[in-house]
This record gives sequence, C-alpha cells and structure tokens, in this order.
Amino acid sequence: MSDRVRGRRRFALGAAGLAIAATAVMLVGTAGAAKSACGTVTLNEQAWAGSTANTYIAKAALEKYLGCTVKITQIAEIPVYQALANGKTDAVLEDWQHVDQYKQYITKQKTVVAGGPNGVVGHIGWYIPTYLMKEHPEFATWKGLKGKESLFKSPESGSQGMFLGGDPSYVQKDQQLIKALGLNFKFVSVGAEPAQVARWSQLYKQKKPVLFYWYTPQYLNQEYQLSEVKLPPRFKGCQDDSKAGGNVAQYKCAYDNTIIEKVFSKKFATSGNPAYAALKNFKLTNADQELVAKWIAGDHVKPDTAGQKWIAANATKVKGWFGK
Repeated sequence: MSDRVRGRRRFALGAAGLAIAATAVMLVGTAGAAKSACGTVTLNEQAWAGSTANTYIAKAALEKYLGCTVKITQIAEIPVYQALANGKTDAVLEDWQHVDQYKQYITKQKTVVAGGPNGVVGHIGWYIPTYLMKEHPEFATWKGLKGKESLFKSPESGSQGMFLGGDPSYVQKDQQLIKALGLNFKFVSVGAEPAQVARWSQLYKQKKPVLFYWYTPQYLNQEYQLSEVKLPPRFKGCQDDSKAGGNVAQYKCAYDNTIIEKVFSKKFATSGNPAYAALKNFKLTNADQELVAKWIAGDHVKPDTAGQKWIAANATKVKGWFGK
C-alpha cells in the first residue's frame, strides 16, 4: 500500500500542486499509522521442522499484511511458558497440549491465554511403505499382520518380525501393544529419530518390508509414500504412554489424535495489537505444514523465503486471517 501511496504523491506534485500533495501526505500518514499499530511481534519457534514452518508462515503474513516487525525466539517447550508469562515472547503457534502448564499459567496465574487449534492434528501410529500395502492389502489392519510377522525379519529380530520403534524420548506404547495383540514381533530401537529414519528409509529405498512407529505431521511424509496400519479402536481408560505402567490390556488401542494448540502471552492478547486477532485466526492443514517444512528441512530453502512463497500461493486463505 505505501508504495502505491508514494507513487501517487509524486504524480500529484508534478500534476496538480500542493493541495493534492497534502492529501497524499495524509494517506502516507495513515499507512504509517497502520504499520506502527502492530510494531514488534515475537514468535517462538520450537525445535522441529513443523514449528519452523508455522512460525515463518506467520512471520511472512504479519510482515506483508500488517507491516509488523517480527522477531523469533527459540525457547524449549516447557520454559517458553514462563517466557510467555513474562512477555518475553508473544506467541507459540504449535503447542502439543502441555496440560500441566495450562493449569499453572492459563487457569491459575492467568498470564498465558489459550489461542485455540492451529488446524494441525498430531497422530502417532504404525506405518508401512505404500508399496507394501499394495502388495498386502490385508495389512490395512493389525489383524492382517498376524501369521505374517516373519515377512519383517531383520538381523536383530531373529525368527520374529521386526517392529522398528521410535525415538525413546517420544510417547509410545508399542512393546505393550505388540504383547496385548499377541503378535510375533520383536521391538527394536535404534535410538533417536535420525537413526530410526535412516533405518526405515534405507529399507524403503530397497523396496523391502518394514513396519515402524511414525507420526503426522512430519515433512518426510511429503517425500515417502507411507500407509497406516489400523490398530484397535480406543476405549475408556486407553493409555498411550508406557511410562504409565500397569496392565498391558490398557494399551490395546490406537494412539489418540492430538489437536495442536496455539498459546499467547496475556500481555500480547490484551494489547490491542491487530496481530493478535490475525494469529487467533491462523490455521493450517497437516499438508500445508508438511509442505513448507519439507522446503525448509528437506530442500534447504531459507525459512523466510519458504514462508513468503507459501503465503503468495495461498493468498485467499491468508487474507482470511486478517478479515479480508
């Protein structure tokens, strides 16, 4: 807008004199006021590619449509709540439901404000390559694996099939689930996520069978064609985290879906900043996030460039966040 206003001002000075120029100056002032109404907004980027994608999409949108100056902090998932409470950062656009922090900072202290879903739904499950699902459509559910576990044998699993576990730090229950379902799999862990990805992607490239813990959203889902093996339905008391202990029967169910949330500093939410309303409206799909995360983490596109590229291609959706 400001470029168009400045162009008009130059034309007016040349063509119609000071009266029209004065009107143009007023327009410049209005544009400047709209810009200063946003000022500086600080977004927190978490340590995974999906969060980077969300953050830089929002950054590009706020800069383009409100003229904001956007700063990025990189504070870990739990400490960021104190940073929000202190006003050191304004918004987290991808929070995986930290319930204890909600109780402390949103309900009790009232220093953090719930921002609602960001549109992305997190889900953990058992996955196989789609080429294998086409060869064995019975693997669409866990029951189809029964009696065919040996197809997934590996050096580590001996005569049993291999189930490749996820990063040990992640929520998981696969050892308990294997036992509860009576499947002849040996649970194999190769360490943190990069090691797990290296293992299953190598087997994928060799067109071999592999069954593994995986999840969405994840930018590699844009690169590899994967299919989920349906697990038993959930029930009351169903557990997803093996750290809870107890009887294996309570783990005999599919992993739950996680609605990904946004959280804001109370100071920011009550500031009257137009960026708050826009970020409240901010929503992406899993495919949106995975695509931009792939550009950044997979294709090594600069985050700012990736964010700008996505908002340019999705102008109608983005304008909706700003009520346009």
